Amino acid sequence: MSLVFEHVSLELGDGDQKVKALDDVSGSVSPGELAAVVGPSGVGKSSLLAVCGGLRSPTDGEISINEQSISGLSPAQLTRIRRDYIGFVFQQSNLVPALTSVDQLLLVPSLRGRRPTATDREHALALLAEVDMSHRADRRPDQLSGGERQRVGIARSLMSDPMVLLVDEPTSMLDHARGHAIVELLATRCVEHKVAALMVTHDATMLDSASSVMHIKDGQITQEH
Repeated sequence: MSLVFEHVSLELGDGDQKVKALDDVSGSVSPGELAAVVGPSGVGKSSLLAVCGGLRSPTDGEISINEQSISGLSPAQLTRIRRDYIGFVFQQSNLVPALTSVDQLLLVPSLRGRRPTATDREHALALLAEVDMSHRADRRPDQLSGGERQRVGIARSLMSDPMVLLVDEPTSMLDHARGHAIVELLATRCVEHKVAALMVTHDATMLDSASSVMHIKDGQITQEH
């Protein structure tokens, strides 16, 4: 499943407070690719993820997933697309306070309307192991560090086997070595599972595993390679 954004602009605020968060940006990510968007804070990186995931509607332009435009879809249709095809890794892990690490992942099949199975639990534990969190599977978020919560959030995003993965600063709470390992894991899963992933980061040292890099400044893509 490919992800394409064409001539996308996004204006935020009203009247004199209106700001152009994105200004005519275009790009694409093919299955098996991890594309990185790099730039300092406040230049439009997270806004790009929001419109690509249907969390915000662009002011202009079009977002397509698997050659199907998501512009103009109803909220219910967008919810279904996000649930069935898109995985999100947020900068804040957004974990459910009452659930253990493994139950955070088992929430995914529950949200799809089915009771988690023993196979789901095995899958969840395997994903926690991939992010080096299997030893914390029975801990709730208040028993985890910020970096540990972030890794559980990454594992949860992979639980649904998404075809499009949108990743917001996945290494912001991790040390350098663990951050590299997480980005490498994401890149490997993209290749193995034919996932199209778009990752935003301010850390240019995390780009070794990226298939391509887009530099963004003041809401515009200034360089791509």
